[in-house]
Amino acid sequence: MNSTILSMVQVRYYISLRLYQSSLFFVYPMVNIFLLFVSALLWHEAVAVYELVDSYAGNTFFSNFTFFTEPDPTQGFVKYIGEPEARKNGLIGFSSSYSGDNMAWMSVDRTNVAPMGRESVRITSKKVYNQGLFIVDIAHVPTTTCGTWPAFWMYGPDWPHGGEIDIYEGVNLEYQNSMTLHTGPGCTVSRHAESTGRMTTTNCDVAAAGQKPNEGCKVRSQDPLSFGAGLNAVAGGMYATEWTVDAIKIWFFPRTFQIPYDITQGTPDPNTWGLPTAHFAGNCSFTNSFKDLRIVINTTFCGQWAGQVWGKSPCASVTSTCEEFVANYPEAFLQSYWAINSIKVYEKKPGWESA
Repeated sequence: MNSTILSMVQVRYYISLRLYQSSLFFVYPMVNIFLLFVSALLWHEAVAVYELVDSYAGNTFFSNFTFFTEPDPTQGFVKYIGEPEARKNGLIGFSSSYSGDNMAWMSVDRTNVAPMGRESVRITSKKVYNQGLFIVDIAHVPTTTCGTWPAFWMYGPDWPHGGEIDIYEGVNLEYQNSMTLHTGPGCTVSRHAESTGRMTTTNCDVAAAGQKPNEGCKVRSQDPLSFGAGLNAVAGGMYATEWTVDAIKIWFFPRTFQIPYDITQGTPDPNTWGLPTAHFAGNCSFTNSFKDLRIVINTTFCGQWAGQVWGKSPCASVTSTCEEFVANYPEAFLQSYWAINSIKVYEKKPGWESA
């Protein structure tokens, strides 16, 4: 604990003690209440570990990203388009948010039959990050729909050796969020790290023996409000991801319940949030296995996940293949859009790097 905090604590208790000894504690109780209030504010300010370094919001939101237009690396039945075409085709734009500010939205093609793959948008942050606290305020996510594979994630160079953090991800008719780490060899996590989610795999290596290819280490949320239609039903919410030298933790806060006050005030303190939904800690270097990560938001279709599990989904009763459904039912994707109020990135203040 630094000297500033100690001195504030000492002053607060010294004043209270002197008031008590002089009977002012009893005669003027409001004085002590006021001192308690002031000392609480000073304490919170003194221990604020994180400071804002980037805010992706409003009319400049898309200027912080590049638009990916290459073939989908996950073999999705999708055609990613660039920014000019996305604007022209009505796949990106802005609308008013609950706060009165402009909210960025990203959609997929909801109009046309698409025999060669449905148009969509994938954006990647221009800036890279090495540790920090990442808070995304989501107003709407692509709703639970056959064939879709939406994701909010981060990845590094020379994949998988630069690492990948999947913060929000799922496919088809799933209703619970999946949070996953993908790495090269040498990163495993403990099942005993406390969280509210359910860990299903512990080896983050994409080629780990005994796990499916590219499965990574995964935690499934137990909250039906954490994904798709459930999340939209409560007007969205916030996902907060803390990446430190010791662990990666992910919290989910639905909007209609309680979003921590410190987040809304711009002074986030993960130590006050309770158990995270996902807690990845163990035999892993979170500095060597994860580095120079970029933020990505996208919606793809079918491919290596949504397509691979199609036959096990009720969706298979509509069409025999995922691609057939995605190509021929544009009206199914009317609610397949993202609406983002903001993405805020915080880093630890100087002197708190090891906190």
